[in-house]
Amino acid sequence: MAKTLRLILGDQLNQQHTWLKEVNPNVLYVMMEMRQETDYVIHHIQKVIGFFAAMRNFSAELSAKGHKFVYLKINDNKNKQSLTENLKQIIEEFKVGRFEYLLPDEYRLDKQLKDFCKTIDIPSEATDSEHFITERMELKKMFDGKKTYLMESFYRKIRAKHQILMQHGEPVGGQWNFDHDNRNKYDEKVPIPAIEMNLSNQEEIFEDINRAGVKTMGSVDAKAYIWPVNRTDALKLLKGFTEKALPYFGKYQDAMYAKNSWLFHSRLSFAMNIKLLHPLEVVNAGIAAWQKNKELIDLAQLEGFVRQIIGWREYMRGVYWAQMPEYADKNYFNHQRKLPQWYWTADTKMACLKHAITQSLTLAYAHHIQRLMITGNFALLAGIHPDDVDQWYLGIYIDAIEWVEITNTRGMSQFADGGLLATKPYVSSANYINNMSDYCKSCAYDHKKRHGEKACPFNSLYWNFHLEQRDLLGKNPRIGMVYRNIDKMSAEERQMIQEQASKYLADMDNL
Repeated sequence: MAKTLRLILGDQLNQQHTWLKEVNPNVLYVMMEMRQETDYVIHHIQKVIGFFAAMRNFSAELSAKGHKFVYLKINDNKNKQSLTENLKQIIEEFKVGRFEYLLPDEYRLDKQLKDFCKTIDIPSEATDSEHFITERMELKKMFDGKKTYLMESFYRKIRAKHQILMQHGEPVGGQWNFDHDNRNKYDEKVPIPAIEMNLSNQEEIFEDINRAGVKTMGSVDAKAYIWPVNRTDALKLLKGFTEKALPYFGKYQDAMYAKNSWLFHSRLSFAMNIKLLHPLEVVNAGIAAWQKNKELIDLAQLEGFVRQIIGWREYMRGVYWAQMPEYADKNYFNHQRKLPQWYWTADTKMACLKHAITQSLTLAYAHHIQRLMITGNFALLAGIHPDDVDQWYLGIYIDAIEWVEITNTRGMSQFADGGLLATKPYVSSANYINNMSDYCKSCAYDHKKRHGEKACPFNSLYWNFHLEQRDLLGKNPRIGMVYRNIDKMSAEERQMIQEQASKYLADMDNL
């Protein structure tokens, strides 16, 4: 019987996949650590370590069960550092008669493998990764002919389809969305739970990466690596979150607090995005915890968590496949500036950005509001080219894989798609940041001032952005209040705002 070669990519570590239910001596699995994947952007060192460690654990665990693996490490002599070149070599070496792969979640890999299959003279087949609860093109079909994609409509349909928090055809609790209960500033009287994360020693992989010459960003304690790189640790983290943090997750999910990087967030996105955990498994764990202790966990906390996974995560993937590859070139405002250098160093006097970027460089992590309303907010107000923003986000965060990163960045954060995904640009002045965090208390700038000495850059940039983009945004009903406030300003006030913004934009590296 001809040997079948099956490719498993680094974000396809699903031990529950149909492929793996039975050991087949005529099937050979292949996994690769490649410069092709480490070098297309500069990645955080913790991200590269996390992928390699999880991949090595996955292949070792399945090899122990009897599955046959070819595993190419980053420094192996046979490793050609290219997906297709490695595949060609293995097909020839092992006299492979059939090639199969799991559908990639990134457009570039999907195209690369489709093109590769046209060049080989053996049968090939693509199989679903069996991870997501929606099909690739489900969202596209749902919104066929629509100019915008409304997440709430998608979320409700998926909830109903899979009977998640549903009862007699209606949402449990009588409403679909408790977002209005999820916007609280952190109350320091509420204790932040300590959720244990199994630490692992990744010095060997760290040394492998350095020896290979892979350029990375950020820092790591390789002796005490914090992220889950096997299913057991991922499940432990899920249990810790549902038992300790879920009771306050929804209420404080938008809060930012300088003294604690995690607050009540789950930290599960990396484990989910490399498929150590299934989204329904995560949602069901949350629901089970709520059902067990409804006195401690109210429905608003649970629904906020479910919406992040069943709504937002699946929605972003749907937008990605509906819009790629054209989506990667969207630049609605024609922004052209480069990212300030302090996005790579955190060397800025703005306390909110200093904290969010320092945390990102140290942990490869920031929660969604830090990404959207701090680093993303500044980038949009400052007119940074979406390509620069994409590459930074894709590189710095451990959970950033293009299918989920680019739609969040270019769509939600930068409004580069012109409103396909978001109904308005998500920008703010310093007032929002002060309301949702404690950052402004320790800042060199005054969050109350629009212009003048020590005026917070977010203020003048916010008003300047709306003044500059009035032709594109002036008729947007969701931001009508902004333009009514602008029209109430004196001509002198508008001029001082614009002069202050121009001064800051001309010297961004020194803010």
